[in-house]
Amino acid sequence: MTEKIRLGIIGTGSIGNVHMNTFDQLKEDVSIEAVTDVNLPLAKKRAQELGINRVLPSAEELIQDDNLDAVIIGVPNKYHAPLVIEALRAGKHVLVEKPMAISGDDAKEIVRAQHNSEKIVMVSHQMRWMAHSLHVKKQIEDGALGNIYNAKTGWFRRKGIPGWGSWFTQKEVAGGGPLIDIGVHMLDLTLWLMGNPKPVSVFGTTYDEFGPKKRGIGSWGTPNWDGHYDVEDLATALIKMEDGSTLSLDVSWAVHMNSDNAPFIHLMGSEGGASIKGDSGKLLTERFDQSIDIDIPKPENAEEDRVGMSKHFIECIREGKKPITSAMTGLTNNLILDAIYESSRTGHEVKIDWTI
Repeated sequence: MTEKIRLGIIGTGSIGNVHMNTFDQLKEDVSIEAVTDVNLPLAKKRAQELGINRVLPSAEELIQDDNLDAVIIGVPNKYHAPLVIEALRAGKHVLVEKPMAISGDDAKEIVRAQHNSEKIVMVSHQMRWMAHSLHVKKQIEDGALGNIYNAKTGWFRRKGIPGWGSWFTQKEVAGGGPLIDIGVHMLDLTLWLMGNPKPVSVFGTTYDEFGPKKRGIGSWGTPNWDGHYDVEDLATALIKMEDGSTLSLDVSWAVHMNSDNAPFIHLMGSEGGASIKGDSGKLLTERFDQSIDIDIPKPENAEEDRVGMSKHFIECIREGKKPITSAMTGLTNNLILDAIYESSRTGHEVKIDWTI
C-alpha cells in the first residue's frame, strides 16, 4: 500500500481528540476521512477544527464505509469489543484505546475475530514508545539486565478520580477504576520490558475508600454528581509467571501518601536493574564490588510517544506486520485484570484460564 491510509475515528471526546490531532501530524501517510460520536455536535466541532469533511451519524455507518481502510476507536470501555469485532468483519484495521476490552471474555472474542480476518488489531499503549522505555528495552535486549526475575510497577495518583459519576466511575461501562484505567498501562509496559512472560496466577485486592465519599476528585473528565461510583480507587496485586518471575502492581486514583503522581517501574535482573519514574530513570549494576548507577539519557528531540505509536500502526498496515501491542497482548492484560478483580472478590489466588 503506497497511497495514504484512509482513517475513520469513532469517538471525538478527550482521547479521540488526541488521536485526531496525532494523526493530523502524519498527513503524508494518512488521511482522516470521517469521524463520528454519540455527541454529533462535538464531532462536527472537532471535524471543523481539523478540516475533516465528513461527520457520520453512527459508528456502524462509519465502520461499513468502503472508503476507509482503518478505524480508530476511542469510546468507553464497554463498547470496545463490539466495535472492534464489527470493524474486523467489515474488513478494517483497528487501533483501539486501552484496555482492549472490558473483560477477558470480550478480549477472547476479539482475538477469535482477528484470527478469522486478515486485518490488524493494535491496542493504544503509547507508553512503550516513550524515549526512556525504548532505551531500557534496548539495554534489556542487549543483555544488560540478564534474567529479569522480579518487577515492581505502579502509579499512585493522590487526588485523581476522573469524572466522578460519569462512565469512568461506573463498573458496568468502565469495568473498574484505576486498575483498568492506568494499571493496564503499567502492566502492559512492564510485561513488555520483562520479555512478555506468560502470567499464570494472581493474588490481588481492591479498595474503595475515597470515591463513595466523593473525595479524591481529580481534574480529568466532567463530574456528574447525579451519577454513581461503584469501582475501586486503589488496587494491589502480585502476578506470577510461568517461568517463575513475579510482578507486583500498585495503582490508585486517590490515596493518602507522599506521591508525585508519576508512574514507576523497577526491574530486577541477574546482571543489572532498571528504574523508571515519570520520564526519567536509571540503569543499575555492580562492578568491582561497587554499586553503579547510570542515568538514562534524555534525547533533546525525542519523538512524542503517541506519534511513534501511530507511525507503528501505519507501518503494520503497510507492511503486514504484527503490532507489538497486538490483540494477544491486549488479551494478556485483560486476563490479569479479571483475575485481580476475582481474587479481590473471593480473597483467594486465581489461576488464569488461557482457553480461547
